[in-house]
Amino acid sequence: MPRPTAAQLAYGSVTVVVATLAMLLLSQTRTGLGVAVITVAALGLGLLVAVTVPTPRPAPAAATARPAEVPVERVPLPRAHSGAEVRVESRVGEHSLRN
Repeated sequence: MPRPTAAQLAYGSVTVVVATLAMLLLSQTRTGLGVAVITVAALGLGLLVAVTVPTPRPAPAAATARPAEVPVERVPLPRAHSGAEVRVESRVGEHSLRN
């Protein structure tokens, strides 16, 4: 059984409290049996309201599909002068070795 959502808990709780107060005020019962019957009825009504609250639906299958591949951007190498070799070096540690 899935967990109840926050909306289901809130609607069910509010329904129980309001229904209990309304039925106790309208019936003006003073016996323990009358209060117990009203309490059970309010709990049943709250459970019914909580179960009938619409739950969020899962995302449609099209939305959960894998996103389209992003094309790789090609970066051209720098042009070399005529006859010169292209030398690509990393300058990461150039200054870190000096003291």
